[in-house]
Amino acid sequence: MTALTSPARPTLRSRVLPAVRIALPAWLLARALVTVAYLTARYLEHHGRLDDALARTTVRQGLLAWDGAFYADIAQHGYAALTEPALRFFPLTPILGRAVGWLGVGPRVGVVIVANLAALAAGTLLVLLVRSEGFAAGVATRSAWLVALAPSAFVLVLGYAEAVFLALAVGIFLAARRRRWLVVLALGLLAGLSRPGGFVVAVPIAIEAIRTWRAAPVAERLRSLAATASPFVGAALFLAWVDREFGDALLPFRVQTRANLKGSFTDPVSSIADAVDGLFHGHVGTGLHVPWMIVAVVLVVISFRRLPASYGAFALVSLASAVTSANLDSFERYALGAFPIVIVVALLLTDRRWWIAAIATSSVVMTAYATLAFAHAYVP
Repeated sequence: MTALTSPARPTLRSRVLPAVRIALPAWLLARALVTVAYLTARYLEHHGRLDDALARTTVRQGLLAWDGAFYADIAQHGYAALTEPALRFFPLTPILGRAVGWLGVGPRVGVVIVANLAALAAGTLLVLLVRSEGFAAGVATRSAWLVALAPSAFVLVLGYAEAVFLALAVGIFLAARRRRWLVVLALGLLAGLSRPGGFVVAVPIAIEAIRTWRAAPVAERLRSLAATASPFVGAALFLAWVDREFGDALLPFRVQTRANLKGSFTDPVSSIADAVDGLFHGHVGTGLHVPWMIVAVVLVVISFRRLPASYGAFALVSLASAVTSANLDSFERYALGAFPIVIVVALLLTDRRWWIAAIATSSVVMTAYATLAFAHAYVP
């Protein structure tokens, strides 16, 4: 008799490399479009079409414009050499940028490299996550294209922390849904170190832990509890260092809530109401956030219906954290971190004609936003 052999388990390489090949084309296209946006802004600046004096600085900063300049300065000089506003930028991306800089490119270029590699990792992990949830290959492909070419996705090309956090968040879902709590713990610590609101990943971790709690042995329960706490521990490590160096552990948040930055914390309903009021009273900049808010809220509702509970909860708390300040600048950038809404859009766009129209429109809007950001006319 011939012994029956079980099918070989897919290796890491056999799963990851196809996912990279799926994510890579959209990743490359996004960088080409941001290059077009940058060259357009440079052309406008060179021919004197930009009246804002700060626009010339922003254009010349290139991929380190806006917040990217802070991350690059932190990577190069450290917090002690900079002013207090630098403390609102958490240390993971600068640390990684400095590490890459040791390869000979310098910490400033290192920050950009880290952001772009993290963006490719995020797209790859998103493909793996969508496929692991049992969705069709087309949904995974569309998710990778949408996350790379969403209107605000140009920030994944800049020296920002968004790509690093996004890769960590998707990785946390991938590990938590498989109950690999030690991996979740490690990624959660890094997420807490990546940005001020990085602790929001604790919500889906907790939901996944509760989902498996009754059937889990004691050791696994303890690991899941540690994993749930890990984002808070990561943030606490940075805050403890700030307390030691500057005498105020909450200084990063106090700086963040200054009136000239994000403003004081407020309830989301008031923020949205103020934005709607601005739409009807000539405050165009604030009012432009309203349509995106409406779209995002609808997609969050759908995510609760079409995806496991942890996905909808993560999207909800991510968007809620984006509208808890008086200043709604960068709402679209923060909303991009709520990646379950990207999966929802990928699930809805099943008609090929609608899909092509959607991705083409999104690419054009992303290029326009990037151009405006380089020209200092839009806050990314």
